[in-house]
Formats: sequence, C-alpha cells, structure tokens
Amino acid sequence: MSALVIGPLKIDQPRFIRHPTTVERLDSRKELTAPRGAAIAGIVFSVLLTTSLLIVHLTMRASNLQAEAVLTDPIRRRALRVAFQLVPIAAIAFLWLMGVLRNRLGKYEDQFFATVFLGSGLGFVASLFCATAIAGALLEDPALASGKVTNPEIYAFARRTAWAFMNIFAIKMAATFIFSTCTIALRTRILPRWLVFSGFGCGIVLLAVFSNSWAWAALVFPGWMLMVSLYILVARWFEKRERSLIEAASGQKSGMPRDIPLS
Repeated sequence: MSALVIGPLKIDQPRFIRHPTTVERLDSRKELTAPRGAAIAGIVFSVLLTTSLLIVHLTMRASNLQAEAVLTDPIRRRALRVAFQLVPIAAIAFLWLMGVLRNRLGKYEDQFFATVFLGSGLGFVASLFCATAIAGALLEDPALASGKVTNPEIYAFARRTAWAFMNIFAIKMAATFIFSTCTIALRTRILPRWLVFSGFGCGIVLLAVFSNSWAWAALVFPGWMLMVSLYILVARWFEKRERSLIEAASGQKSGMPRDIPLS
C-alpha cells in the first residue's frame, strides 16, 4: 500500500496488480502448442494419404476391360474400402494443418498469399473427395451382391473420371498449395531455405509431370508434407531443449539451483 498525503490527512491508496488476460494466456499457450499440432496433423495426413494412394494404385491397375478382376475379387474390394475410408481422415488432418499454420502466422499473414493458400487447400480436398466418391461408387453396385459384373463401360467411365479428379485437379491444387506455402515460409522464415526450395521443386514437378507418364506423381505432395512435419517436430524439440538449458544456466547464475533436464 502506498500513501497519499492531502494536507494534514494521510490516505492509503491501493496498489493494483495487473494480471494477464485470458486472451494473453491463450496467445502464450498457442505459441507453445501450434508447431506440435501442425507437425502431428501433417504426419497423419501424409501417412494416411500415401497408404490410400498405394492401395488404390496397386489394386486398380487393371485396364478398363478387366473390371471383373477388380470388382469381383473380395480381397481387392475390401482393400479398396479401407483405402477410401482413410481419405476423409487424411482430409481432416490436412484441414487441421492448414488452420494451425494460419494461426501460427497470425499478424504476419499476407492476405494475397493467404487467399491462395486457403483456396488451393480447399480445392485439393474437394478434388480428393470427388475422386474418392466416384471410385467408391463402383463398390456399391447392386450387381456385385448377386455375383454379376459391372458394365465395363460404366467401370471405364468412373475410373477415368476419378483419375481426372485425382491426377489433374487435385495434383494441380496441391502444387499451388506448395507454392503458396513456400512463398509464405520464405517471407516469414518459418522454414529453412533448403526445405522451401525443395518445395518449389516439388511444385514444379506436380505442374509439369502428367500422371500417365509417371504413375507415382501423386505421392510427391504427401512426401513433401511429411518432410515439413518432421522438421517442425525436430526443430521444436531442439528449441525446447535449448530454452531449458538457458533457463537452467540463468538460474544457476542467480544463485537459484535448478535441475537440468536430460531430454
């Protein structure tokens, strides 16, 4: 309590202590949790999408005239159902990754690149859902329950439409997403330069290479996202360890013993 003197009277004036607001506490907590959330979401997205693409590619390699070999085999149908069920979970993880990255940028987010970043990400998810829905509709043909084979023309149309959504629209949206992410990272320096320029290279590959000439082109995008996620996890671990060592050293200098963490 501090005293205020007014004439002969002496009045005690209360001293108010400012406590952090809820918004400030959430902001400080966001700085700690955002990188880890982005890394985990990116790893989940990369692993699930890669698994789904591998299953679909290895199962539906048959030509348009081999619908019987694909749809009448119970093992292949079961594998395709598993692959299609993984796609929505991978898309949710991807949307979570987008939200965490935008939240991490905060006031440094540029409106132009943020619009391209958000639009390309949503376009990629929409194209991925369309390809999955069309390919999954082949498995729900009532003729398969009675042992009949799907019309080869219907199978060829659905297969080519799903291929177009995945290997033309989704891949091009993924390339745009990589370009916008790398540009934002280059401006804000949230990623190292080698990872940024490797992203530009992956984006050029996705734009220039057609999937009919390279069947594994769709795996470039989840592969690069996995690299980014692993870097965020490793960098966060080193940053946390370095901060702990600095705090321990400062505590020893001030005469306050502190335990140095081993990990």
